[in-house]
Amino acid sequence: MVRNSRIQNLIFPPIPESNMVVHSVGVVGSGQMGNGIAQVAACSGKEVIMVDIKEEFLERGVSTISKSLDKLGSKGRITDEQASSALSRISTSVSMDALSECDLVVEAIPEIPELKFSTFSQLDSICKPAAILASNTSSISINEIASHTKRADRVIGMHFMNPVPVMKLVEVIRAKSTSDDTFDATFKLAEELHKVPVLVNDFPGFVSNRILLPMLNEAMFCVMEGVAEPEAIDTVMRLGMSHPMGPLTLADFIGLDTCLAIMKVLHKDLNDDKYRPCPLLEEMVKDGKLGKKSGAGFYNY
Repeated sequence: MVRNSRIQNLIFPPIPESNMVVHSVGVVGSGQMGNGIAQVAACSGKEVIMVDIKEEFLERGVSTISKSLDKLGSKGRITDEQASSALSRISTSVSMDALSECDLVVEAIPEIPELKFSTFSQLDSICKPAAILASNTSSISINEIASHTKRADRVIGMHFMNPVPVMKLVEVIRAKSTSDDTFDATFKLAEELHKVPVLVNDFPGFVSNRILLPMLNEAMFCVMEGVAEPEAIDTVMRLGMSHPMGPLTLADFIGLDTCLAIMKVLHKDLNDDKYRPCPLLEEMVKDGKLGKKSGAGFYNY
């Protein structure tokens, strides 16, 4: 019984007592992850500022949120008034300066290490000293991200699952320098967003992608080596393993460029060839076949 309790506390730590209350959330990036994070934060009563490099990206992000809220309304999960109220709490900007007074900022930009590092360095110089800087990275070290700021104790990983409004899990990744207050406030925020936060330590790929991406990568090797066609591989995993979605359909949905970026991090940081990205994946990304978002991947859309 003691052993089970100890395991339970490692996975789901006791509900933290934090002195910090997050009222405002900044989101850097308005793509599928960024607009999803903005949506759940706004629906939970937080004031949200979503920032991106172009107005057209922000307009597309807000449009996606609006359609998502309409869909929830049509299913009776929220009222028209709640949807309108949530949308009114989201403001947008092409300037990072707009995030200066946010209590917590979540970065949700492409999985490119150098871009993450420069973004956090910029956020560190803009955001108020008490602000928490969180990364939605799928695989990049939070320790390394934190090292590009002067507030390493207030940097943390907050890895949401895709699609954010639907998936309940958030991996809360604690770096070596992350303070107790930062962890507690972030864990509490995830619960306020009606998510299930799980403590994960800072290792390449964390838990979700260290397990998931090698499986997707192996499915790609099966295609490349002629083991079976994509439809057959997906059918085997759906009907034989009870997966809700086949691995190649899922890879297309995630984005093949994102899959490749994560596999490269796993391969480099774990220094093990079992994480070598499938050459077919590399070729498809080079050819611009990124999955659903580009209109073509293992399937056509």
